Amino acid sequence: MEHLTNLWLSSGAYKMSSGQFVMILVGLLLLFLAIRKNFEPLLLVPIGFGGILANIPGANLALPAVEAAMHSGDAGILSQIAQALGLGGFESLQGLKEALASAPAAAYERAAQVAHDAGFSNGMLYNFYSVAIASGVAPLVIFMGVGAMTDFGPLLANPRTLFLGAAAQFGIFATVLGAVGLSAAGLMDFSIADAAAIGIIGGADGPTAIYVSSLLAPDLLGAIAVAAYSYMALVPLIQPPIMRALTTEQERKIEMVQLRHVSKREKIVFPLVLLILVALFLPDAAPLLGMFCFGNLMRECGVVNRLSDTAQNALINITTIFLGLSVGSKLAADKFLDPKTLGILALGIVAFSIGTAAGVLMAKLLNTVSKTKINPLIGSAGVSAVPMAARVSNKLGLESNPHNFLLMHAMGPNVAGVIGSAVAAGVMITMVRAMTG
Repeated sequence: MEHLTNLWLSSGAYKMSSGQFVMILVGLLLLFLAIRKNFEPLLLVPIGFGGILANIPGANLALPAVEAAMHSGDAGILSQIAQALGLGGFESLQGLKEALASAPAAAYERAAQVAHDAGFSNGMLYNFYSVAIASGVAPLVIFMGVGAMTDFGPLLANPRTLFLGAAAQFGIFATVLGAVGLSAAGLMDFSIADAAAIGIIGGADGPTAIYVSSLLAPDLLGAIAVAAYSYMALVPLIQPPIMRALTTEQERKIEMVQLRHVSKREKIVFPLVLLILVALFLPDAAPLLGMFCFGNLMRECGVVNRLSDTAQNALINITTIFLGLSVGSKLAADKFLDPKTLGILALGIVAFSIGTAAGVLMAKLLNTVSKTKINPLIGSAGVSAVPMAARVSNKLGLESNPHNFLLMHAMGPNVAGVIGSAVAAGVMITMVRAMTG
């Protein structure tokens, strides 16, 4: 009987907290949305599964060795960790966690060594996170793959659409102000770094959101990534009401002229010129934009087809698996079940809506000063949810005019949105670093 009792006391069912149970249900919900509703399945399947793994009681799959040792509850180990962190002694687990979070690197290493000596090791998901996201590698590799799949032709054929992609980034900066406002009003407690990371959701670019939050607000990465990819999946539901509200039936019927042919030389030169110009003025945007332009150059130069094919397919797929599982590791109950998560989800939808509206309004503004009219519907594609936002523009255009095919025209601002989100990320990182010293 004693053995059965010990078996029960060591089981995950006995150790499970209410928060872990809720987060396992959240993981199952993400899997349901991905599998049944087809909501961004390539990311939500590994994120949801990673979230379930991260909340299995006692497994400590998402924890570093030192935190796993702290959760063991062994008084001797807790006392040694407290001494390694420079504390007088162990008083409470929460106090020890706070001391660990603010500990200098040398003290953290001493505490980690105590854990390793006691037989604890880093969890599987923690290792994935360290390699894929903490290093910044996975979002950059995915950006390279996206670049290899991107055709700059529609943007080069109609350069005015660059303004639409730029305007759609207004949602990012408006949301930063909103997050700061919520903190000033005492409703939330977001730092300026938190606000900047949350704002990037408005760009509807998952890899960019993950990259920025991993640098500025790693504790919020799970909520930010889930919000970003969820709203990207909901583009066909979120955007149409905004697009219809801001345009007239006559505007939605505008037929755009055929795009000009873009030469191969233009397509090769453009990513090089883009990278050099942006990187000279905004070095913090160079990692994201550099990988994006490198991927595109491989596609367009025509002499490294094997590399381009690998970047577009095998490499981006492998990276996506580990990126999703790594994001899922941040869905641990103690990190995700926080009032901040609701604030992030609310600000995310505001950011997305403002970005959509800004793109449409910019198209209407360009029509007042241009002889060749732009259908304002393609302005909504300025958010960089490629190619879903462009398809939504095309669908609404066909509803008003069966002969109005806007897909290729909408790809211009769609691609410009990817560039704009990378530039906005660079601006955010630069500004936060300057403000926080």
